[in-house]
Amino acid sequence: MKHAPGSMILGIGAFAPEKVLTNHDLEKIVDTTDAWIRERTGIERRHILEKGKTNSDQAAEAAHRALKDAGLKARELDCIIVATITPDSFFPSTACGVQAKIGATHAAAFDIAAACSGFLYGLALANSLISTGFYKHVLVIGSEVLSRFTDWEDRATCVLFGDGAGAVVVGPSDGKKGILGAYMKSDGRLGHLLSLPGGGATHPATHETIDKRMHFLKMEGREVFKHAVRTMVDAAEHILKETGVHASDVDLLINHQANVRIIDAVAERVEIAHDKIFVNLQDFGNTSAASIPLALDQCRREGRLSEGDKCLLVAFGGGFTWASCLIQF
Repeated sequence: MKHAPGSMILGIGAFAPEKVLTNHDLEKIVDTTDAWIRERTGIERRHILEKGKTNSDQAAEAAHRALKDAGLKARELDCIIVATITPDSFFPSTACGVQAKIGATHAAAFDIAAACSGFLYGLALANSLISTGFYKHVLVIGSEVLSRFTDWEDRATCVLFGDGAGAVVVGPSDGKKGILGAYMKSDGRLGHLLSLPGGGATHPATHETIDKRMHFLKMEGREVFKHAVRTMVDAAEHILKETGVHASDVDLLINHQANVRIIDAVAERVEIAHDKIFVNLQDFGNTSAASIPLALDQCRREGRLSEGDKCLLVAFGGGFTWASCLIQF
């Protein structure tokens, strides 16, 4: 059954750090090559946040740009949701840091830790909060500083990740366009395949956890690839069925930007034409929760989104978590 939208995206903004680390730069750090990275992932370069800057700094910059695009002041926000697995600290939340930096004096603020699916989890929550009338304006940010949790001695993972932030302001729909539906799912039994094991209550920081390099991202690449394709196909098919939209009616598909082979496999299985897929991981790498809002911002700036277009957003991340959202712009 197709649902009438209750909320819509009012503004989009993004921030990418100025420093760029190319595959050729990585050749000087670890045993890898530009050709090897591009062939297996599609990544050519990634952005790295400068020392002295924090996750909430870049998230606040993306927030400022989204608010400007929406024509709203920060004091008009009711809630700030930051999706991140690389917070400034366990607490206060990164969202509270953003609230202080943008002057959103009337907003509640909290973080979501759903890894690469985090932004879509936040978007689904914002849609619910607005559709029920609980809030009017919600700022959803995906922001990551993965470079600070990357093991630069691990050639299998250090080539994958980058930093960046993207934000959207969500408000009440005009009834003709907006968020048509959202879907979230998880399977905690597979969490060990993609994780950051050190630093929490299970393995608090000790000399031993540091020596074992437990404070860096760990991933079983082949297993993650397999589950990423399966779960994102599930998320895409579920939301299309729920909203009554056929795959051929989707104007733009934005996957979580992790690996070009995963993106192509999902599109092929959902039967969405190749020219409707948006890919920018060659310039950003895997930015986890920031990848979809970064892509949304670029699509809008490049004219890939027109009024009335149906855009399918799909993500998969550690947890495991996966999610989808269908939006009519």
